[in-house]
Amino acid sequence: MTLTGVGVLLIGVAFIVIAIFVAHVLNNLAGVLQGVEKTVNQFPKQMDDILKETGNLIEESNHTLRDINDKMQQLSPMFYIMGDVGNVTRKFSSSLVDVTDSLKMKTGEANEVTKKNKLGGAYGSFALGYYWLQKRRQQKKAEQGGVAGRESNE
Repeated sequence: MTLTGVGVLLIGVAFIVIAIFVAHVLNNLAGVLQGVEKTVNQFPKQMDDILKETGNLIEESNHTLRDINDKMQQLSPMFYIMGDVGNVTRKFSSSLVDVTDSLKMKTGEANEVTKKNKLGGAYGSFALGYYWLQKRRQQKKAEQGGVAGRESNE
């Protein structure tokens, strides 16, 4: 065998090794493509399932929304009643505020008259004297009642 023959033999062996390697890579690529094909074949079924579940979800949502609307219609009169009660209490409290304001004004006017005539001290002194007088009378009655009660027991 000559050097050319050995070179051709080495090239042939290298070509066989490269062919085996490329065949192995192509075989793996074929496996990947088969997996992709299975996935693509299952995709319509999966989409049908997803669309079916989405339809069920929309149907349940519509049912829940109808139920909420029915319950809101049942509760609406109660909200109107609560609004009416709120308006009545607001009107009542505003009338109480008006009465309180008028009483404040009358009291303020009486205070001005008292200050103007300098009668506040006189009225206060008279009221304090009257209070002491009443207390003293009550004490005397209590003492007389206690003495009479002791005499009847003896």
